[in-house]
Amino acid sequence: MASMMQPQIILLKEGTDTSQGRAQVVSNINACTAVADTVRTTLGPRGMDKLIHDDKGGVTISNDGATIMRLLDIVHPAAKILVDIARSQDSEVGDGTTTVVLLAAEFLKEAKPYVEDGVHPHSLIRSYRTAGNMAIQRVKELAVSIEGKSLEEKKSLLAKCAATTLSSKLIGGEKEFFASMVVDAVLAIGNDDRLNLIGIKKVPGGTMRDSFLVNGVAFKKTFSYAGFEQQPKKFLNPKILLLNIELELKSEKENAEIRLSDPLQYQSIVDAEWNIIYDKLDKCVKSGAKIVLSRLAIGDLATQYFADRDIFCAGRVTEEDLQRVAAATGGMVQTSVNNVIDEVLGSCEVFEEKQVGNERFNIFSGCPSGQTATIVLRGGADQFIEEAERSLHDAIMIVRRALKNSTVVPGGGAIDMEISKYLRQHARTIAGKSQFFVNSFAKALEVIPRQLCDNAGFDATDVLNKLRQKHASGEGANYGVDINTGGIADSFANFVWEPAVVKINAINAATEASCLILSVDETVKNPKSESAQGEAAAGAMAGRGGGAMRGRGERGMRRR
Repeated sequence: MASMMQPQIILLKEGTDTSQGRAQVVSNINACTAVADTVRTTLGPRGMDKLIHDDKGGVTISNDGATIMRLLDIVHPAAKILVDIARSQDSEVGDGTTTVVLLAAEFLKEAKPYVEDGVHPHSLIRSYRTAGNMAIQRVKELAVSIEGKSLEEKKSLLAKCAATTLSSKLIGGEKEFFASMVVDAVLAIGNDDRLNLIGIKKVPGGTMRDSFLVNGVAFKKTFSYAGFEQQPKKFLNPKILLLNIELELKSEKENAEIRLSDPLQYQSIVDAEWNIIYDKLDKCVKSGAKIVLSRLAIGDLATQYFADRDIFCAGRVTEEDLQRVAAATGGMVQTSVNNVIDEVLGSCEVFEEKQVGNERFNIFSGCPSGQTATIVLRGGADQFIEEAERSLHDAIMIVRRALKNSTVVPGGGAIDMEISKYLRQHARTIAGKSQFFVNSFAKALEVIPRQLCDNAGFDATDVLNKLRQKHASGEGANYGVDINTGGIADSFANFVWEPAVVKINAINAATEASCLILSVDETVKNPKSESAQGEAAAGAMAGRGGGAMRGRGERGMRRR
């Protein structure tokens, strides 16, 4: 009787939402599947685009998995993990963001029936981890190295990797044109890892084919004062001075107090201000530089002064562009014009100001260190150019990775089918329940070729049967979906290649994410209303406390 009278133990605040057990795991799996369904149709060369309209009225058209995942305002805590893996894939490799989300969701989908039947999630996690490691090992075995080739061969191989990436983007129609441009840009920056050395400038108008690559630096003409039009707009082998100081006439404003005994002395103070600016400008001219760029403003006096001496100047150049000019021309950014020696001046073969569309660009080409490049993008609508920039970013990342890791695998779902076959064969050698789980992992990998077929409007069942048959025969390891005919083809022979690191990273991230989601069996949500009230009360207290402190401080100041 005494045991029945014991009060109920309350651990959490009243109204707290707790979900736990098998139902919670299934709920998390359903949420992740729903997120994957959003980006599912964007996969591959025939993938559709998504138009995302945000609360600020901005419109984004994209089929880049990471961009879509970032713009979707996902609130479900488990589904947010898919957003994180898409982001990590984007920052690490650049491409394969949709792939990684699809794989993670498919792994979970395959695990769902087992969870519902009462299998412990840790049995699944153990088998998935083993299968994931075996899959990665198999990718490494199947990868083909492009090391030791001549520069021309390497360029053509890298262009094929870039074209594979671009084929699924909005600018896929001109993939060969942009692929060679991307390869030239990446080779131009050499071994430098800084991605910002490749600048992408967007100019609305014209067609995609009007886009061009500058082996050097190009940036939009900055704000200029009167006298600018009198400056020369083209130089051959000029010296370039890079500054981080203002070249403007500044009146003394730092609360300075000057006491004069004679009104005539006032003129000497005004003259001193003029002498300071003229001294700076003289030193710039004496340095022998023909081009003066500054991150801060170059005023109207300085502009006219340089124009009279046939020197080109541009003020308010962005930090990024100034650093790229420094990297390309071999100059150093100066914070003073005193003692400007030849070693800190940059140089280039040709500098000119050119009209691109309705914008004017300052272009430095033939730079000695040559460790920078600029792609000037043209196109009709702003959204189109934005998407083209995102596509080129993916292609640049892929080419950099391929250069560094120099191993490629066949695309078009070929590698996925081969790993799937390999894991199915391995599953037959396992005794116990793990056999089913490894088999499910293998089946989940087929989502990539299946989705490629669905997005292109082909009969996925028919194509997958042909692929399974070809891969099972032992000589079709490179066979994937042929997007052009709706059949199957040797992806390697058709130059549908992707760096091995893309696949390795995608399988790794997707396996980790699915294991993480499977291991969560309880979600605790604090009641919103109570937390909101608590925050409001805390804010009011802070306001009162701050006011009280401020009042005391002010009184104290006056008393002193």
